[in-house]
Amino acid sequence: MQLVHTDEDLASQSDCILSIVPPRDALATAQRILDASSSHSFKQRTSPLYYLDLNAVSPRSAREIEALFSQVSGQIRLIDGAIIGGPPRPKDDSKIGGEWYCPSIPLSGPHKLSDVTPSGAQLAELLNTKQISADIGGASGLKMCFASLTKGFSALAIQSFTTAHRLGVTTELQEHLNTYSPKTLELTKGITTMPPKAYRWVREMQEISATFHEDGGFDEDEDIFGGIAGVYDLVANETDLGLEKTEDRKRGLDREGVAKLMSEGIEKRKVRTV
Repeated sequence: MQLVHTDEDLASQSDCILSIVPPRDALATAQRILDASSSHSFKQRTSPLYYLDLNAVSPRSAREIEALFSQVSGQIRLIDGAIIGGPPRPKDDSKIGGEWYCPSIPLSGPHKLSDVTPSGAQLAELLNTKQISADIGGASGLKMCFASLTKGFSALAIQSFTTAHRLGVTTELQEHLNTYSPKTLELTKGITTMPPKAYRWVREMQEISATFHEDGGFDEDEDIFGGIAGVYDLVANETDLGLEKTEDRKRGLDREGVAKLMSEGIEKRKVRTV
């Protein structure tokens, strides 16, 4: 791995750029590369630059990035992509050089990663990619539909356990879930791993909302994910859970801890708005 000093260096020297940033920064990052394409060094390229957008954004945002790059007449070719699943990790930590768990990376659009020279096919295999559609928006839309079920459910669990905590029935809620819907109780464990990511999920929920409205056909008054974005904004910006870092977890390590801190944040918000 080598560092370069400027966006112009990156754009002129790369065969393929992978954009993996918080969703709110996806369009601005694409704009940076477009701006860099006006440099003399970029114009000396003899092959197109492929731009692989792997951000958690709506098909609308992917199409906006495609429109940006259309200004340079094929010099930058967009591949719409997404990351579904957790980060890579060894399947067996005791074995060196063994098999790895890898997230899925669906891709879509008229251009393929395997077209990138000289090693696009190798990169496509290494990243566990699969071309699922010839249309920009297919891969990003799949991500939105997937995340709506996983992260959307976590937001419901946050509200449920926070309310149960404030009512003093958290233990009873867990007991009844364990008896009557144990699979649901297992799924609620996701709220304990959520805090360090909540700030990113605010925009992602807004992107899901846009997807369901523009590509799913649902009316604005049927929107659910605008409210879910508000839940994650509360987590990230109104509670101590927003201080959590993935590498150094201290707060909200169990459901009750998450609910307690959420309740404290709600009370602090009430005081500020009085």
